[in-house]
Amino acid sequence: MSAVAATRTLLLVGDRVSCRKFHSFSRLGLLYDRVRFLSHVRNQKEAEPLTLASFGLRSEISKTDGNEISIQKQGVSTIEVPKRREKKVASKVIHGVKKGKIDLQGLAPFAAKSFSELGLPTLMVERLEKEGYKVPTDVQAAAIPSILNDHDVVIQSYTGSGKTLAYLLPILSELGPFKENAEARTKMGIEAVVVAPSRELGMQIVREFERVLGPVDKRLVQQLVGGANRSRQEEALKKNKPMIVVGTPGRIAEISAAGKLHTHGCRYLVLDEVDELLAFNFRESMHRILEHVGRRSSAGQNVSNGTKARRLERQMIMVSATVPFSVIRAARSWGNNPLLVQDKRVIPLESIPAPGAIKPSESPDSSSSNEVQSHSPVQSLPPSLTHYYSVTRIQHKVDTLRRCIHALDAKCVIAFMNHTKQLKDAVFKLEARGMKAAELHGDLNKLARSTILKRFKNGDVRVLLTNELSARGLDIPECDLVVNLELPTDSIHYAHRAGRTGRLGRIGTVVTICEEPEVFVVKKMQKQLGVVMQACEFAEGKLVVEKDEKNVEASSR
Repeated sequence: MSAVAATRTLLLVGDRVSCRKFHSFSRLGLLYDRVRFLSHVRNQKEAEPLTLASFGLRSEISKTDGNEISIQKQGVSTIEVPKRREKKVASKVIHGVKKGKIDLQGLAPFAAKSFSELGLPTLMVERLEKEGYKVPTDVQAAAIPSILNDHDVVIQSYTGSGKTLAYLLPILSELGPFKENAEARTKMGIEAVVVAPSRELGMQIVREFERVLGPVDKRLVQQLVGGANRSRQEEALKKNKPMIVVGTPGRIAEISAAGKLHTHGCRYLVLDEVDELLAFNFRESMHRILEHVGRRSSAGQNVSNGTKARRLERQMIMVSATVPFSVIRAARSWGNNPLLVQDKRVIPLESIPAPGAIKPSESPDSSSSNEVQSHSPVQSLPPSLTHYYSVTRIQHKVDTLRRCIHALDAKCVIAFMNHTKQLKDAVFKLEARGMKAAELHGDLNKLARSTILKRFKNGDVRVLLTNELSARGLDIPECDLVVNLELPTDSIHYAHRAGRTGRLGRIGTVVTICEEPEVFVVKKMQKQLGVVMQACEFAEGKLVVEKDEKNVEASSR
């Protein structure tokens, strides 16, 4: 009590007291009050139970609005104490699943057993059943609802997993004749642009569109690939007035610059094999496409809040079997809050850090983000492949290829080489030994390439020798063997080559024929891809697997 009196005296006479001293005096006063309070409680406790009434206070507690409590005391004004609100963690929901690392097991629509569960129109589902498509693949079950809900997406899955239908179906459900209660089209213009790095991939996408649309409505899609007659393409654009354009970057940019392709009102922009489209030789064409196709997304602008409203800006869809960080960086720049769609998983692209930015030990979220990056090479390979490598001398590589085909009894073979000039020599050697072979490369015109592919699909050609051109876009389900006569430049190119076989769950084999000094490169790719490449040789018409103690099976992820 004396401390409080001293404090008041000092304040009255005007003496200056530092804040620290004043604080110490206040603490002494509070300590004295607490001791007196506890003493009073102890005495009251011995006499009667401890209640508010024992202190001469009458308490009435009543809830006012559910969020605060009013305490009324006798002789004391009403005190309102805010009720402590429970902390709710608000998490964004994507198709009923929380944003972040998403476990989609057992959750619809990602575990869908039919296309009707994915929100596609009834007419489209019936059309798909007629074409033999009854059960969606994992990537289709994850991607279709994401696109239908107007999200910009990056679709990543192994080659042959059905990525083309994963974006084709939701686009046609909004633009094509399958849309339920569709109004008459008053605006005749381009609604979707699909860009592919090669003519083969572009024509394959066109065939998929035509297959789903049927013979009556196939004019709704128009190809604009390089190597074809440009004047005829421009005439077809004017005559057919397509809704969907599929082409290569150079030809699309060329016709757009000539004022013959109007795409400013385009709703969808699809970049198939987007990692290849980032190459330097496509830079100028891609720049024009990105600037003139549709309206660019506004940064930070939300698309829709649960309502199915048409976006004012274009919707970006990027597709590839491999997604290096260069693709992630481009998607963040071009898209609006894009999602990474993989088999049975959808995660926000913003959650993926730059390589080496976050260590897995720092936080659980960072480990999930790094898991995406570490899984990308493995997810780019079909799951039903068997990998081998055989060591031989360079002058015996073509003969080793022939013995490999006989040993595995392969009927449809694609053999890869790095240089176009070597293809003709390899074809000559194989045909000299009675094996039907043909070469496919970019120097051939469109008619010649189409003829060779048709012969290969019909079985007239057993071995197709090609370069990196056909590593993407060749969809030949009958292919049962892929041979690397020369090593690919890296594990990503190996994955794209290997993806020509084992498509849509079929069994496939990949054999790499290399020289002794190149074995360490094979071992390195084996480690990067997380697969087992067994050493083998071909003797007496059989494949003989060599024992290799250093060949350790990669852990399943």
